[in-house]
Amino acid sequence: MDILTKIVNDKRIEVNLREQLIPIKQLEHSILFERETVSLAKKLKASNTGIIAEHKRRSPSKQVINHDLNVFDVAKGYEDAGVCGMSVLTDGKYFGGSLDDLLTARASCNLPLLRKEFIIDSYQIIEAKAYGADVILLIAAILTKEEIKTFSELAKSLNLDVLLEVHNEAELHKSIMPSLDMLGVNNRNLKTFEVSLETSKQLSDLIPNDFVKVSESGISSIQAIKTLQPYGYKGFLIGENFMKTKNAGESAKQFIKTLNN
Repeated sequence: MDILTKIVNDKRIEVNLREQLIPIKQLEHSILFERETVSLAKKLKASNTGIIAEHKRRSPSKQVINHDLNVFDVAKGYEDAGVCGMSVLTDGKYFGGSLDDLLTARASCNLPLLRKEFIIDSYQIIEAKAYGADVILLIAAILTKEEIKTFSELAKSLNLDVLLEVHNEAELHKSIMPSLDMLGVNNRNLKTFEVSLETSKQLSDLIPNDFVKVSESGISSIQAIKTLQPYGYKGFLIGENFMKTKNAGESAKQFIKTLNN
């Protein structure tokens, strides 16, 4: 069983339990449910750097990245650095994240927040809104075309942006629909964990210009961004690069400064 299948199986059990604990009605009464969201897609379009910086403690491929940084400091640091948005991992078992991390990030900054999660149920989208997210991630590899449509339309009805992640041409073709804002190309092969920017290059022409193009995974250098910008990419999700330092915000600030020079 590959890691993605394993994560999804665990996620189904987890979501069923959560739904029993906190019904949808309760989520809809959350204070943050009425909050006006901030569009990440719009911010990326207007930016010349397009950095989406992540808060991630660990991952199945890298094990521990950083358990010492608290979300509050990271979120404030990223905002001061001038990133376009912040991605917050909310999966506990494999990534060491939680919905509380999303809540803390929301209380600490005004950045558009992406709930980085393995979404397999509408409940998680309502949850994202209730915990202060502005954007949800949908992963084409684990969803059918119908699920992508249902989930993205629900997100749009809640004024959430939708970032859809693909790994190859087949996933891209089944996914293109008007209820998406951003198309993310993940450069990591989920079966082997190998990373190659060629994936972003190859798929760039197949993504219609109506969508903001985002490149994910393996973006750790200024050079990687400069290589991908001519291919039409406006967003760059940086997961481990800032988090493996002692001060994620400061390293994001230096990175953006260098990128702008």
